[in-house]
Amino acid sequence: MQPITEATIATYRNQGYLIQRDFLGPSELHELRVELDRYIGEIVPTLADRDAFYVDRSRPETLKQMQHMGHAPFFAAYPRRNSWMTLAAALVGEPVRGEAPEWFNKPPGTDSPTPPHQDNYYFCLRPPQVVTLWLALDPVERENGCLHYVPGSHREGIRPHAASQVLGFSQGICDYGEADRQREVAIELAPGDLVVHHGELIHRADPNRTRDRQRRAFAIVYKGESCERDSEAFRRYQNALQAQHERLGLQT
Repeated sequence: MQPITEATIATYRNQGYLIQRDFLGPSELHELRVELDRYIGEIVPTLADRDAFYVDRSRPETLKQMQHMGHAPFFAAYPRRNSWMTLAAALVGEPVRGEAPEWFNKPPGTDSPTPPHQDNYYFCLRPPQVVTLWLALDPVERENGCLHYVPGSHREGIRPHAASQVLGFSQGICDYGEADRQREVAIELAPGDLVVHHGELIHRADPNRTRDRQRRAFAIVYKGESCERDSEAFRRYQNALQAQHERLGLQT
């Protein structure tokens, strides 16, 4: 892990994201990939729809997202790894607790955009002392759907969101326009690189436009100890999420 200095923290707080190149070395990255393959092969077939999303459930190769990955001991313990917690706590500015890991993919040959959104619209945490650590498992480039951030947007409050038709991202910013796109920065990463983003930073991703390249990533959300959930806002979000799953015929 690259050193976290006061200048690094200031940069993160100003722009709302921070890239850490080679966050995982070859051996750690190999270990993570092996455990992910085992999880997909052995555990995913047993999960409810809410924990494993497919573009087309009849085609296993279109697995696009896994949530609540504490079903396996390896992943239940993973958020407590020192390098991850140390980085998250330094950027949040207080002790943190990690949520169960998630896995994201954009399978080739599928239309799977990520709508512009802010994570804390889903989390409903106050104060918004929350970060997502997002690790590239494949080369992540514009062609296969890299993240696009709007720098500084985490300091501008939560934008209006509305229901989307994108499985795994039930709400998207409904007034996202050309002025926002002009501010975007594309985040291209190599395997083992990590990007951290603030819970209120606006971000999105295009579909994977390649024919044969995956765009897989592994992520953990860390919440500061001062965070409390707005229960009423979270209830409204959960109701909207449930309604989307019912429209899509998912078993929850």
